[in-house]
Amino acid sequence: MVPKISVKGQYALQAVFDLATQPQGAPVKIAEIARRQRIPQKFLELILANLKQGGFVESRRGAEGGYLLARPPETITVGEVLRHIEGPAGEGSRGARRRGREETPFTELWRSVDRAVSAILDRTTFAELARDWAQKRAQYVPMWEI
Repeated sequence: MVPKISVKGQYALQAVFDLATQPQGAPVKIAEIARRQRIPQKFLELILANLKQGGFVESRRGAEGGYLLARPPETITVGEVLRHIEGPAGEGSRGARRRGREETPFTELWRSVDRAVSAILDRTTFAELARDWAQKRAQYVPMWEI
């Protein structure tokens, strides 16, 4: 099961991922991130401002300015970015959604599922995602022999 993530949350993850794949210390323009990730630029501006407030990205002004990660991608997890953008875990949890807070035969099961998903998100860093994605894409590079 995949947790319910808003479009804003998905775009925030994509933006942090994009910055994690760029050379460290090199600011990236919003327009470049928006184009590569297919995110509306105005929406991306709001998301990056939010991520900046959360300490995930920083901005540089000027002609050579742009956004870059505020911390190494090895130290930023998917879970902490999602919690910052989406709010604390549990608000939309499966166990709590059914008829208010009433206990059901499935309540504990859904809590266990939520904990398992959170554990995966909290141990997955953007450096790992970038490395895994690069390896996956390298497998499909056509080899031309003449």
